[in-house]
Amino acid sequence: MKIEGPYRDRHQAGQILAESLQGQNLGVNPLVLGLPRGGVPVAREVADILRAPLDVFIVRKLGVPNRPELAMGAIASGDVKLLDEALIAEAGISKAEVETVLRREMEELRRREENYRPGNPPVISSRPVIVIDDGLATGFTMRAAITALRQAGCPRITVGVPVGPESTCEELEQAVDLLVCPLRPEQFYAVGDWYEDFLATSDEEVRACLARRPAR
Repeated sequence: MKIEGPYRDRHQAGQILAESLQGQNLGVNPLVLGLPRGGVPVAREVADILRAPLDVFIVRKLGVPNRPELAMGAIASGDVKLLDEALIAEAGISKAEVETVLRREMEELRRREENYRPGNPPVISSRPVIVIDDGLATGFTMRAAITALRQAGCPRITVGVPVGPESTCEELEQAVDLLVCPLRPEQFYAVGDWYEDFLATSDEEVRACLARRPAR
């Protein structure tokens, strides 16, 4: 399925992304990991079509104070922390402000781990993974996920996103085994611009996606 304009919603985006992933070298019996919250509905569709197991991998963006949509870094499960030191210095953000944001997002990361996956985390040290989000902007959160997965010994990492700017895709391609992004607009401002329905994904929807039996 070819698309040149906005996706209808995350579910359609996941179906189109899955078609782009089919036929690629994804490794043997890959595990699909959705980045909560918005990446999980996309990942559910990918897992269904590829007939692969689904789990979540928790990543949190560190937003600039008073401009939370702008990432100054990211954290991920496995005690991974990435900071954009150049942006922090340029914006004049103090160490205390960074620590305040970091503490808040670490608390939310732990809450989500307990909420979405109260049991043991998936074994990723011996199997390939497909990491899914609903889109890329700066790529900081995805980079944190990639770093954490590499540290855990994951043997093969594929990143799949429905939309992202060419520059971010090219940068992340250097850090993974395969990156698939079917829609790379020349004019890119925000991920939400490329969805007709981009309502926030709730905790309940994440849990429902994880509990849904894969389509046969």
